[in-house]
Amino acid sequence: MPESGSFAAYGSRYVSPGFGFALGWNFWYSWATTIAVDLVAAQLVMSYWFPEVSGWVWSASFLAIMFAINYLSVKSYGEAEYWFAFIKVATVVLFIVTGTLMIFGILTGNNNGVVGSSSGFSNWMIGDAPFVGGLPALVGVAMYVGFSFQGTELVGVAAGESEDPEKNIPSAIKKVFWRILLFYVLSILVISLLIPYNAPQLLSADVDNISVSPFTLVFERTGIAFAAGLMNAVILTAVLSAGSSGMYASTRMLYALAIENKAPRYFAYLSKNGVPRNALYATTGIAALCFLSFRFGENTVYIWLLNAAGMTGFLTWLGIALSHYRFRKGYLAQGRNINELPYQSGFFPYGPLFAMGLIMFICLGQYYGQAMQGNFNWPDFIATYIGLVVYAMVWLGYRLATKTRLVKYDEMKFPQAQ
Repeated sequence: MPESGSFAAYGSRYVSPGFGFALGWNFWYSWATTIAVDLVAAQLVMSYWFPEVSGWVWSASFLAIMFAINYLSVKSYGEAEYWFAFIKVATVVLFIVTGTLMIFGILTGNNNGVVGSSSGFSNWMIGDAPFVGGLPALVGVAMYVGFSFQGTELVGVAAGESEDPEKNIPSAIKKVFWRILLFYVLSILVISLLIPYNAPQLLSADVDNISVSPFTLVFERTGIAFAAGLMNAVILTAVLSAGSSGMYASTRMLYALAIENKAPRYFAYLSKNGVPRNALYATTGIAALCFLSFRFGENTVYIWLLNAAGMTGFLTWLGIALSHYRFRKGYLAQGRNINELPYQSGFFPYGPLFAMGLIMFICLGQYYGQAMQGNFNWPDFIATYIGLVVYAMVWLGYRLATKTRLVKYDEMKFPQAQ
């Protein structure tokens, strides 16, 4: 059932119309806000090279680039994303290879006091390593970690415009899993083995200081004099990639909501080459939240938007897991054969149940660590949880206005088996 509306449409069919309505608007807001996060990050990146230039110049320039990529055609977006991704992938592979050689002492360079010549697992034996702060610390950073992982669900959104989705989408899903394992997990493993958690450079780091990025510190250890500049350039391509992807996903979701009469029909307009440009205009307007940085400061706005986008992204994943769980339950309840499905997700029903439980634990436990340490901050708390409150209000409001209810298993509609 490949659709641009993806999990919002599935949430309406297999949970409740109100749930799908809230899920779709939450996803649109999540990614539109993420674009703003990326544009603020672009300001921070460019200030490394051009500290005297006002940040709004860079935000406006990169917003125009992202808009143009998505305005032209789906092909232009795909082509740009291919090259952006290529740069990121090549850098991470080089980082993992270089770091591995350093861990085993095969590659050495100028010691900068942070990375040892052959550290092995010694950094995991320092103080409270490798899990400093215990469970509260892990939960506290999970929102930022989850924000970095968000985007994996775009496979489902892209299905609506993919060639031969029955074959290509399952293949893409499997590749996403292994690439996350390679690029995220191995990168963090290399960093933790080469850089101790109490390194002075990390403790004094700020979001706009690329010179103390763990990636930069490792590359500097190899003797690359321009490591900071190199990583800055790579991060810039990553920012453009994430922003462009967010613009693609959010415009498609707003278009799908309009098709289902859950958003103004104005957003259902398609250009001759199949781009929902009215939805693109609205998304670009939300992305302009990045300009708040000129009133409240780049670092402050970056953290606000990051918290808001992180929570809404987790809510999207929660909705996907619940929709999938009820889809499979309803499919079997109507006497259908599970082997008729072109793609079967493994570990059912434990997979979606585990996902839902973990997501709720992370979302509800965000400020446990800060509260225990007396570091509670009301503005950050509100920025983090406002998405959860809005989601609940939208769901409840739609349910009360339309008198809809939970879809029963025997009332669910499924396409005929091929």
